[in-house]
Amino acid sequence: MSAAVSRRVTVITAVHGPSARFLTEAHASLCEQRLPGGWDWEWVIQQDGTTDEVRAYVPDDARVSFGRGRPGGPGVARTIALARAGGTYVKVLDADDRLTPGTLARDLAVLEADRTIGWTTSRALDLLPDGSTAGFPDDPDDGPLDRGSVLDHWKRNDFRAPVHPATLCVRRELLVALGGWMALPASEDTGLLLALDAVSRGWFSAEAGLLYRKWDGQVTGQASHVDPVERAARTTVTEARARALADLGWTYPADAHTP
Repeated sequence: MSAAVSRRVTVITAVHGPSARFLTEAHASLCEQRLPGGWDWEWVIQQDGTTDEVRAYVPDDARVSFGRGRPGGPGVARTIALARAGGTYVKVLDADDRLTPGTLARDLAVLEADRTIGWTTSRALDLLPDGSTAGFPDDPDDGPLDRGSVLDHWKRNDFRAPVHPATLCVRRELLVALGGWMALPASEDTGLLLALDAVSRGWFSAEAGLLYRKWDGQVTGQASHVDPVERAARTTVTEARARALADLGWTYPADAHTP
């Protein structure tokens, strides 16, 4: 890494065997990123499990680190990966997804310009098996997201957030203060998003920042993900955490104006 680089974005990826084959494309999308002078990225890949089926797909790149650990789901893998995260900001990138050109620079521009913004998200496009893409309806306007607005929308729309948690970029100190990702078998990233929304303002970029791959093996496409009993439990504890954080009155930054 050049001696001129003094600040860093840590990109964290949880991966398991079935999604490992997509790491090459994720890496290519990282290599296309162009950051402001004095900035660079590092990629922290954490395998959810200890088998040998992922290592062969990890790129040979000095900016990439790879770790393995006992299986606990993507939230556990990402949180463990924080031990190797040295960046000022943490960007999420799922193993089977791809960043669009310019997304890291846009995230940085927002977070560096306004210290009252704790996290950013961006428009996501579904990447379909035939290579075509499809957008989501009803994206919010480009700009800031007031505290509590994500929870309100999620509650009113059958537990669907207005922004995609897979596009998250967050201040590392805020992420650590909230304990990383929720200890849930699924929707752990939504749990984190709602916790962030409870204590800090966010941002939505209307320019597409992520290609969200749709494929047969993705975890969110499995029947267990929509099991009604588990889903009810996940949403109950996720909402309770977000409301408890909001009721505590702690905000990020500590001197932030409460809307």
